[in-house]
Amino acid sequence: MIRSVVSRRNFLKTAGALAGSSLLHGSRPLFGQSALSPPLATGADYTLKIATTPLELAPNRIISVTTYNSQFPGPLLRMKEGQQVTVDIQNETDVPEQLHWHGQFVGTDVDGAAEEGTPFIAPHSSRRISFVPGPSGLRFYHTHVRAGADLAAGQYSGLVGPVYVEPRENPGRFDREVFLTMKEFQPTLSRGGDMAMDFLSPAQTVRSLKDVGESSMNASLAKGNPHGYEVGYDSFTINGKMLGHGDPVRVKLGERVLFHVLNGSAGEIRSLALPGHSFTIVAMDGNLLPKPVRVPGLWLGTAERISAIVEMNHPGVWVMGDLSDDDRKHGMGIVVEYAGYKGKAQWIAPKPFKWNYAHFGNTTAPTAQPDESFEMLFEKQNAAMDGFNLWTINGAPYPMEQKVAKAMFHLREGKRYRIRMKNASDDIHPIHLHRHSFELTRIAGQPSSGIMKDVVMVGGYQEMEIDFIATNPGPTLFHCHQQLHMDFGFMALFDYVQ
Repeated sequence: MIRSVVSRRNFLKTAGALAGSSLLHGSRPLFGQSALSPPLATGADYTLKIATTPLELAPNRIISVTTYNSQFPGPLLRMKEGQQVTVDIQNETDVPEQLHWHGQFVGTDVDGAAEEGTPFIAPHSSRRISFVPGPSGLRFYHTHVRAGADLAAGQYSGLVGPVYVEPRENPGRFDREVFLTMKEFQPTLSRGGDMAMDFLSPAQTVRSLKDVGESSMNASLAKGNPHGYEVGYDSFTINGKMLGHGDPVRVKLGERVLFHVLNGSAGEIRSLALPGHSFTIVAMDGNLLPKPVRVPGLWLGTAERISAIVEMNHPGVWVMGDLSDDDRKHGMGIVVEYAGYKGKAQWIAPKPFKWNYAHFGNTTAPTAQPDESFEMLFEKQNAAMDGFNLWTINGAPYPMEQKVAKAMFHLREGKRYRIRMKNASDDIHPIHLHRHSFELTRIAGQPSSGIMKDVVMVGGYQEMEIDFIATNPGPTLFHCHQQLHMDFGFMALFDYVQ
């Protein structure tokens, strides 16, 4: 059952008011799921139970998958910035687990990554953790274990759930909130396949990177190697339901709805559009933009989040769905239904548009200069590990054992660092830095500032520069958020030194 959210009518007076204040606030159960109530008499604020259970994606599509609290997505956790929370994590499976607090500035003991030293949650055991939530905005929690060739493990499973960290002060100027988690199920392995890249802008590639990547691939194929394994999916869902099989998002004419959208995929890039409507993006990865930006649709790399306002001014019954006709036909969509309107939901594709991160910030370089810069070269060794591609950073894959490895880069607390990323592969990589946020400073050669994120898509044969300040001591993991890439080498570790 869908529960309505408290009416919040006095939204934006001006775009400047939106940019200058934090809008992302709500206090009632939200569309598609309820905020998790604290358990009674346990002393914990939240309890998350990891177990394998049936999940109905559609009446004729029931799968067995590991989830949090027997639901997908996992319960929405609403936390208050700066107010400590205690979470009990119960692992009822037969394998060790990790629970990662993606996008939060927490310590390594609770971050949920064995590569940083976080203890595993042993099979059929539990662990209690406490931390201070922050920064504010849309974050999420998910498993952080290696899956390798096991397509029932890691984020191929249903172990994904949203977190909303409410700021200390927030006027809450919107009518309703809707949380959407996009996720594929029933993964299968295939050989090769090209990743769509034509949506990214700027589109130009770096010739030297392309030469390196193509030369390596051609040499591998010339030796008789097949293309490395890739992962495809049979079922596509929003909030765990295939298009047409979940409750619609019911809206009223004139409402301003704040959509919090999470790409909870194990490795897919997702898009989202609503016919006859536009999205005014106010935050990316939970962080407010310098100014709101209106776009005809959304693109999200794996683990990216977008918070955007949609003004409900085009009555009807519509499909809010992925731009891919095939993915949408296999379930990647949800019905939006205006009050007083019934009938079959309609889909009309928006005019083609490009996704340029630079549009969401300032077109000038940041005024602050880094204290030190790191160079990173991303490369692929085709089918080099039992048919899977092996990924390297500066020529070295992360060890296959899930443990703390030797740090590749060294940080000093309080210093500003720049990472210059060079992608010598034809894949788009959603790059994630644990326990920190970073600023986009150069996008495929285009200067930028003011955009704070924790995941960014680096285009094939392209370059990207990001800056961050070392404010959270301890081992810090850097990796591609595609499960298939991080499992096979695409990770590196930072450490803090004196």
